[in-house]
Amino acid sequence: MAEIGIIGSAGRMGQALVQAIEQAGHNFAGGVDQGDQPGPLATRCDVLIDFSAPDALAGNIGAARVAGIPLIIGTTGLGEDHHRMIDQAGQVLPILQTGNTSLGVTLLAHLVRDAAKSLGPEWDIEIVEMHHRHKVDAPSGTAKLLGEAAAEGRGIALSENTESGRDGMTGERASGAIGFAALRGGTVAGDHSVILAGDEERITLSHNAENRMIFARGAVKAATWLIGREPGRYTMNDVLGL
Repeated sequence: MAEIGIIGSAGRMGQALVQAIEQAGHNFAGGVDQGDQPGPLATRCDVLIDFSAPDALAGNIGAARVAGIPLIIGTTGLGEDHHRMIDQAGQVLPILQTGNTSLGVTLLAHLVRDAAKSLGPEWDIEIVEMHHRHKVDAPSGTAKLLGEAAAEGRGIALSENTESGRDGMTGERASGAIGFAALRGGTVAGDHSVILAGDEERITLSHNAENRMIFARGAVKAATWLIGREPGRYTMNDVLGL
């Protein structure tokens, strides 16, 4: 039985995590939220799961480092500075960061990578995602994860080959670009489709999240997998052995 702490426990995802921890037979060691210090919680946990906010990341990593425990980061909207912090932390503790903890999405990204590699740049790639009306960042962390998978398959940098927010007279689609479209509305937990469009044929790889419990269960699986690992920066691919 693992002692699992949650950073961001009062949010919708945090509440789902508490349920998933109990369903998996582990112990919810406690949670912290905005304005709380994660240090005391970290000292009584085997692992921390962070679904809070980007501006809290430095303090959360610091607490995990002081306590010497693994950290799962599911927070989205991270920038380059955040990823540098995660890289540095991975030198001294096991840390797993992902835009999506769903096992199904992890497999989808694997398939997207293989498809992009096999089909080549003459096939246009478009990533379409839809989330509930309350989501504040776009494209979603999952859409970016899928974009990174496609870019990796092609051997290119996503940051230099992205198209998004098309409006008005945009001109022709850039050759080899990876496009993004974000839809918002209702209570959608998360729908993602990767469209590979060739001449006179089209392939669509999709994942539909019916409930955020899929993310919670994946995060708990990743958290227990991470306990006892050597320091390093891990991904959900490592959890599934992909």
